Parts: sequence; C-alpha cells; structure tokens
Amino acid sequence: MRDRYLTFIRGMSVNWWSKIGVIVTTSSFFTFIILELFRLAGVLTNAYVGLITYLSLPVLFILGLLLIPFGWFRYTRSSDISFSQLLKIRFDTDDLREHETGSHLVQTIALLTLINIVFLGVLSTQMLHFMDEAHFCGTACHSVMNPEWTTYQQSPHSRVKCVECHVGEGVDALIDSKLNGMWQMISVTFDLYECPIPTPVRNLRPARETCEKCHWPEKFHGNRIVEKVNYKFDKENSPQYTTLVMKIGSGGEGFVAGSHWHVSNKNRIKYTSVDDEREEIIWVEVLQSDSSFKKYYNKKLSLSNDEKSDEIRVLDCVDCHNRATHIYQDPEQAIDEIIQRGLIDRSLPYIKQRTLGALLNNYPDLDTGLKEIDNYIWNYYNKEFPNLISEKGDEITNAVEEVKTIYSRNIHHRMNITWNSYPSHLGHKDNRGCFRCHNSNLRDDEDNSISMDCTLCHSFLALDEDRAFKYLDNVSDNTTGDMIHKYFKDEFGKVKDF
Repeated sequence: MRDRYLTFIRGMSVNWWSKIGVIVTTSSFFTFIILELFRLAGVLTNAYVGLITYLSLPVLFILGLLLIPFGWFRYTRSSDISFSQLLKIRFDTDDLREHETGSHLVQTIALLTLINIVFLGVLSTQMLHFMDEAHFCGTACHSVMNPEWTTYQQSPHSRVKCVECHVGEGVDALIDSKLNGMWQMISVTFDLYECPIPTPVRNLRPARETCEKCHWPEKFHGNRIVEKVNYKFDKENSPQYTTLVMKIGSGGEGFVAGSHWHVSNKNRIKYTSVDDEREEIIWVEVLQSDSSFKKYYNKKLSLSNDEKSDEIRVLDCVDCHNRATHIYQDPEQAIDEIIQRGLIDRSLPYIKQRTLGALLNNYPDLDTGLKEIDNYIWNYYNKEFPNLISEKGDEITNAVEEVKTIYSRNIHHRMNITWNSYPSHLGHKDNRGCFRCHNSNLRDDEDNSISMDCTLCHSFLALDEDRAFKYLDNVSDNTTGDMIHKYFKDEFGKVKDF
C-alpha cells in the first residue's frame, strides 16, 4: 500500500508545477495534523497559531491541489501529448489495468479524494469554531482590537461570545460576517482603518435579536434602589452618598412606566441625528395612544440638517446602553469605585486628589504613563507626608498599582483612545445620554418640549449626603414604598410626595 502511494506521488509530479503542488499539499496536511494535536493538548493557544492552522494551511492545501492538474496541463501543452498518453508514460501498466473495483490508480485517486473531502470538512468546521471564539476576535488583530479585548474582559458580558452580538443568524449572516472579516484583515494589513475606531458600529445586529434574548421589555418593571458613592477631594477623602429610586418599568399592563418605557413593544420612537453620530438629535417621532405620531424638531438646527443624515433609527437598547460591553470608564468614577471597593486605602490623605491627578496628566505612551504615575504619587507623599511612608508604604504601593491598572485598561495610545473617546449614553453626564432628547430645543408643532422632569426615571432619597440612606439594608421590591414613607416620616415628620 505504501509503495502504491509513493508511486502515485512520483507519477503525479510531472514537472515543477505539479511537484510544488504535491509538496505544498502534503506538507500543509501533516503540518495541520501536528499543530492541531498541539492545540488539543493545550500546548499552543496563541491566536496567530490558530490563524496559520485554520486560515493559511487550508489555503495552501487547496492551492497545492490546484497546482497538480495545472502542472499536468502545462506538460501536455508543452509536450503536445494527451492526458491518456501522459498517464501511460507516468504509470505502470499494472497501475492502469482494470480490476473488479477499478484500476489501482482509480482506487488511489478515489481514496485520496475522500481523505481530502473529510480533511477540508474538518478544517472548515474547526475554522468556524475557532473564529467564533472571543479569544480569536480579541487577539488575532492585537494592535487594533486590544482596546476592545481589554474592556470586554472586564465587562458584564465577558462570558458572552462576540459573535452573539456581531454576527447574525443563518447562512447569509455567516457569509456577510466572513466577507466583512476579510475586509478587516485587508484594512489591518494596509493600515486602512481609523484611530480610534468610529462608533456606533453600523452593522451591529438589532437589539431585538441580541439584547432581548436575555433582557426583554416585558420583564422591565418595578423600582430599584441604587446607591452611588463619590469621594471629596479633601484630606479625609470624605464619602458623599446619593441614593436613588430608579424607575425601570416599561409601562406594561398594571406597571408604572420608567426608563424602559422607551423600548416597550407598545411604544415606538424614531429619530435621526446629525452625521448619524447619535449625539445631536435632529428630530424625534413618538407613537401616540391613538396610533398617530408626534414629532419634535430641534429648533436649534435648521431644517437643512435633516438632509445630513441618511439613517432613521427606531430607538432600542443600544441607543442608551451604547457601552454595554466595551466599557471605557470615566476617570473620576473609576477612582471612586476602587476606593469604595477597598482596593485603595481611603485613610491615605488626599488619595483621591492625587490618584485622579495622576490619571489626567498627558503621557506620550503607555510605558511613560505608568512610570510617571508612579513618580507623581510617590513624590507627593515623600514631600508632603514623609512620616507616612514607613507606616503606609504598602498601601501607597497598592494605590499606585490600582491607578496603573485603570490607566492601562482605558488609555490606548496606539489607537488614539483617551479619556471620553467613547462616552456612555447611559445617564446624562455632560449633556449626553438622556439630554440628547430631553431638552428644551426639541419641540413639537405646539411648541411643547419633551419633558425634562427628573422624576420620570428616578427619585432622590439622598443627594450628596455625608451618610448613607439608613433604610437600605434588607429591603425588597415589595417594601420599597413603605420604606420610603417611613424614612421621610422619621426624618421630617411627614411623608414627602415623589
């Protein structure tokens, strides 16, 4: 059997074209087998090895197969002989002699064809599986995707595969995604991409097909208590507490409306924005109870702006939760969070002031930034609190490392990503988010604006107070109302109407 296949390979290698084809096909086949065994054993996990295994080797394998008949074609043309004559020249009479199951040559070709089909089928399956893994998406194009990979791993959706949101369902979506992937590879190869990558992502699947597989409007009801803590810039880094009753209802039957009223199935909101960036709204159209629509125009903009947008969107989850996964932090909120979690010792004098100052300085690259953050914080304490070094040296070191982690996670010089390159529209900081629509500039034909009443979505129980709201412990949804009433009765002698 072995001699038969060696004879077949020698017979097929009629010139340099077919010899190269045989070498390329055979070597790519065995290289794949070896690399796949190493990957299954966990020895090789690098995404670039995966690219070689599942993209480069299949291409080489198919190219080698094509070169073999091409070599035969070139040989017959140059020698002016037929394929049948070439077969008799390259193979023995016994190889060509017909038996009950065909000639040895036919048997060998049939078996190798079957092996090729199985091999290419396994390759295709493994390639699709490999390319669906988040590790591939985040690390294969490291220089470009590293910011998204870094933030993805820290996100609430870090166990959700990238393809769940970025690739649709069905064959058409699969083909589109692979064609788009090919263009991305070309863009990376020839440096055709923008830095930072522009948002919003135009080809992102609709939220109805992604977000609402786990979060659906019918379940958006009730109220939630949210407590936010921020720290002052004083020596004691004094905490300030803001406690909110968040109204998250979708306004379903028997439930109060809140923030998710915007995506309720019975409501429909359409809008368009300047340059399709979804930052400055041109007009908003809201479905009314009588099935008519009410339209609010931005009086601050001329009607000609309507021509600048080629996208009319139906508002969905990602219009507010635009950073649901790839979350870039606000620097002050990041510092407040790690102080609250106890990752930075709040007893260090002016620690919030110094750590935030270290983050907000301009650094030319990552290595310089990490070095200067270290110097900025240590120099301050060496100068202002030298006696503290021996007592709290470990705590200062820990604070420095936490700040470096924040900086490394959010700032990416290679992609021109700095603070607020990708702002969140959740909330209403810096007049973004809610205030894109809820402002006095958007008005209907009767000159009425969209409501800016804060209590549409939340009520304050405490605002920048020096102590936490004392009825937060052991509170369930069913007792929220009673708890609020008790609080104001105890504090003010009466119940405050929200």
